[in-house]
Amino acid sequence: MSDPRAIRQQQALEPVQPVSAETEVGGHLDRWARRLVMFLRAMAGLSMIKGLYHWVVVCGISAPTPGGFADYSTPYQSATVFFAVIDLVAAVGLWLAAPWGAVVWLTSIISMIAVEMLFPQIYGGRIWLAIIEFVLLGTYLWLALKAAREQPV
Repeated sequence: MSDPRAIRQQQALEPVQPVSAETEVGGHLDRWARRLVMFLRAMAGLSMIKGLYHWVVVCGISAPTPGGFADYSTPYQSATVFFAVIDLVAAVGLWLAAPWGAVVWLTSIISMIAVEMLFPQIYGGRIWLAIIEFVLLGTYLWLALKAAREQPV
């Protein structure tokens, strides 16, 4: 059998746990955990929209040239395909509030910040997008810390 103390200790390290009798307080999730889950769901929707946008570009819908996606530069194509896949995977993981979803999402936004800041020739160096990504990253970290502090020891 497994040791209940080890299970509780492992759960205490995760910012969001699945709903169970132990994690409910008065029939509701803890306040900060609920806020974190709502934030993750909102980011899942945003990641879904971003991923679908990148797939629209890959499919050549409303492309500026008749050649479509094939006429773009190789770095642009590579980055677009990368974000088309990773944003949709992140959306699923975030919606489930799974720890791997947050990791994939963090990888996605840090990659987008790097592309926008370090390689402006790919997407045009939109500094406003990098600032928004930084704010979302900071909000996630703040909510995750608040939710983790709220968990019983």
